Amino acid sequence: MSQDQNNRNEKRPARFDPNRPPVGDDPNQAPRKGPRFSIYWVYAIIFAVLIGLQLYGPFSSSTTEIDQQTFEAILTKGDIQEYKVISNRSLVRISIKLDSLKKYSTLLKDKSLTGKTPKEGPHMVLKIVSGDSFQDDMRKFYADHPTVPHVGKAGVEKDIFGGILQFILPVLLFVGIWILLMRKMGGGAGSGGGPGGIFSIGKSKATLFDKGTKVNITFADVAGLDEAKVEVMEIVDFLKNPKKYTNLGGKIPKGALLIGPPGTGKTLLAKAVAGEAQVPFFSLSGSDFVEMFVGVGASRVRDLFKQAREKAPCIIFIDEIDAIGRARGKNVMMSNDERESTLNQMLVEMDGFGTDVGIIVLAATNRPDVLDSALLRPGRFDRQITIDKPDLKGREDIFKVHLKPIKISKTLDIHKLAEQTPGFAGADIANVCNEAALIAARKNKEAVEMSDFQDAVDRVIGGLEKKNKIISPEEKKIIAYHEAGHAVCGWFLEHAYPLLKVTIVPRGTAALGYAQYTPKEQYLYNTDQLSDQICMTLGGRASEEIFFGKISTGAQNDLQQITRIAYSMVSVYGMNAKVGNVSFYDPQQETTFTKPYSDETARMIDEEVRKLIDEAYEKTKDLLTMRKEEVEKLAQALLDREVLFQSDVEALIGKRPYEEKKSLGVDDTDDQPVLGPSAISNPPAQDDTTSGEQSGTNTGWSPVA
Repeated sequence: MSQDQNNRNEKRPARFDPNRPPVGDDPNQAPRKGPRFSIYWVYAIIFAVLIGLQLYGPFSSSTTEIDQQTFEAILTKGDIQEYKVISNRSLVRISIKLDSLKKYSTLLKDKSLTGKTPKEGPHMVLKIVSGDSFQDDMRKFYADHPTVPHVGKAGVEKDIFGGILQFILPVLLFVGIWILLMRKMGGGAGSGGGPGGIFSIGKSKATLFDKGTKVNITFADVAGLDEAKVEVMEIVDFLKNPKKYTNLGGKIPKGALLIGPPGTGKTLLAKAVAGEAQVPFFSLSGSDFVEMFVGVGASRVRDLFKQAREKAPCIIFIDEIDAIGRARGKNVMMSNDERESTLNQMLVEMDGFGTDVGIIVLAATNRPDVLDSALLRPGRFDRQITIDKPDLKGREDIFKVHLKPIKISKTLDIHKLAEQTPGFAGADIANVCNEAALIAARKNKEAVEMSDFQDAVDRVIGGLEKKNKIISPEEKKIIAYHEAGHAVCGWFLEHAYPLLKVTIVPRGTAALGYAQYTPKEQYLYNTDQLSDQICMTLGGRASEEIFFGKISTGAQNDLQQITRIAYSMVSVYGMNAKVGNVSFYDPQQETTFTKPYSDETARMIDEEVRKLIDEAYEKTKDLLTMRKEEVEKLAQALLDREVLFQSDVEALIGKRPYEEKKSLGVDDTDDQPVLGPSAISNPPAQDDTTSGEQSGTNTGWSPVA
């Protein structure tokens, strides 16, 4: 039997009713009041009913209890119509004559449950030790009172309800404990404790967003990803209007893989697809397939695609697919059979013999290098959409989106904010906007101003400002000359980035001071530019040696940066005459224990790196020796004011001798810093030639960690 026939024979669930209100929280509906209904309340009600029937039901005793002395007194008066000895229950049930009930109405009213005198007997009950002893007492009583008529009987009562209750209660208790255990086992195993418990562990945990489900995010909320939006919107349009493409012979793509650094908006783009598409949308994470039981991952993949086939055409979104899509067989020591079986099932479902059309798989990851090649081939993921950090225009659009719910000042320059945040991803910009609103609220402002955003950027880049940190005057002087060395080198080097701010106010846990620059929107670097970056980064240590004759631990972060730049120039970019035009960078390299070159080449690389750094250091010392007076001025100004802006530096040491192609300077009337990530903390990485990545605190000064 074919796969299609099997699918037809399967019992299909009820189709989605658009008139039925969606499951889940609806922002347009009022919140539910009161506690949620629980099945345990049903169990409690049933138990209470059983107990109530036992105590107050038709088989329960509502008669008045008397003692034997009272019984004999009533019997002597002749008011008892009949009494019955129940030997098996050690009771005597007494019925009073109808015309004598008025004599004992007070006793019966006080003792009865309803407060009314019952007309039919038995009216009273006498507890006895045993039937035989009571019969002996009555024989003696009748012997002493021969005139009293004999109205006694003997009998047995069968407690039918009590027997049934004794049988049913243990069964109900056992069933309840079993259901509870199954629910707990199901919840602990990761199945959510839903219906079926542990037996539903192999079911898919995907969240379904159907036509009636409201998803508030649309493509209008996604900014800075214009190219990626076009690709994804085409997939959505393909599902809505398939004839538009099939008439020309085109086929619907099987899948699209969203690739990009964290925070660039991959998941947000998928949410927008769920909001825009008029088809069912399944959303889950790659880790949802992973479980402690063997075979669960593959079972959940099968169940997921089974549900998707019933809802086709539809979209499946798998976030962080690298959790199950890692390459197989490369590292035997790190192999995982469970993960590989899950991946194999995923490969078969996406493009196998029984694959149905109408199912599009969207996936997102920030680790495309670890994915299996079989997963990336056309036919499974036909499109790989790269989502990089936004450029200047993209950042401006993202700022506009995140500023909509914020009360901003009319003087706020969004373009200037975008220029001052190079290397920021969408999540970073959202964080800056939120921090700016919190800072403005802390200051009791009615609107968020430019200064609040500048403080927010400073807070995100450098960390929390610590003005109360105790620093000795000697250390503060070293920090001031260190930062002045950075500023002067950046000011008088031709290829240095524009200086924005230099400060000796400590921030975060390590930064005792820093200089901030604004990298250009640049993708290619020449040798002179990288050399000037190294010199600018070494400016702090050179200044310490010139003015104090000794060096400190404050250049630790600087040395890390220049070492990375120098090794990239020599071994990656081929910018060394002795090593030659070779590149030893391998993005697919699994481990760093083996080098792609010999020991002799490694020794040559180390020597050339040291030579490059030594030459840059001597150049830096020569520059600062020649500009010693300017360093003195800036250091003294920093000791007095702690913060210097570009306009302040220009007033102290004159204009920069080299014309800047694109200056982001601060107006002379601006009292607040213009902030941006530092160039020296973001040299070209081995896998990325772009600058301006916000990779940590942008400091020119940091002690040894």
